[in-house]
Amino acid sequence: MLKMTRLSKVYRTEAVETYALRDFDIDVKEGEFVAVTGPSGSGKTTFLTIAGLLESFSSGEYHLDGIEVSKLDDNARSRIRNEKIGFIFQAFNLIPDLNAFDNIDVPLRYRGMKAAERKQRIMDSLERVGLAARAKHYPAELSGGQQQRVAIARALAGSPRLLLADEPTGNLDTQMARGVLELLEDIHREGATIVMVTHDPELAARAQRNVHIIDGQVVDIAEEPRFHAQPHAATAKA
Repeated sequence: MLKMTRLSKVYRTEAVETYALRDFDIDVKEGEFVAVTGPSGSGKTTFLTIAGLLESFSSGEYHLDGIEVSKLDDNARSRIRNEKIGFIFQAFNLIPDLNAFDNIDVPLRYRGMKAAERKQRIMDSLERVGLAARAKHYPAELSGGQQQRVAIARALAGSPRLLLADEPTGNLDTQMARGVLELLEDIHREGATIVMVTHDPELAARAQRNVHIIDGQVVDIAEEPRFHAQPHAATAKA
């Protein structure tokens, strides 16, 4: 599903080269739930932005769903990002002057879907996260946990093959965080591939496998199988 081999990301100035990732290797199989941990500045977010095709890399290989990413132009990367990848951010990244329904609608419009299909997908995803009754509420009218659920619904509405979560519970209290994590676990059980960056070892322990990053490199991989997901409905069509 997601495989990086000897991948490096270098930020260069006239005098300095800084490696965010160096000879980075990771292999995430379809249907896995992987937690990525490590200290601040270790390269976790850089890995996630490259995995989500939001940033390029300097050297190495990255295969996503069997496709070599470096061979894609900007339009192809944008298309794959919109059709195959869902994002969940710590800061929710909801548009404040759009209600929950319209926030979820935005990425679907880019895919050229007809209004009826978009509406069905939006309401199905809101129902899935328990917020169908809040479709017309704006972000400021929702709690932090509810905003994160809208963000998850936005990701799910596109039927992604890969769900990338960057500290998805970082801005939530304990009870809200538990609810969001349980929702992610349910989504994984249904077959989604999830990669979650987190600083919280308790959250990481709930994932199927942990990958630890220090100084831009994977230093150890701890496998702790918890359950086996069934194939995702969207996967079966591919």
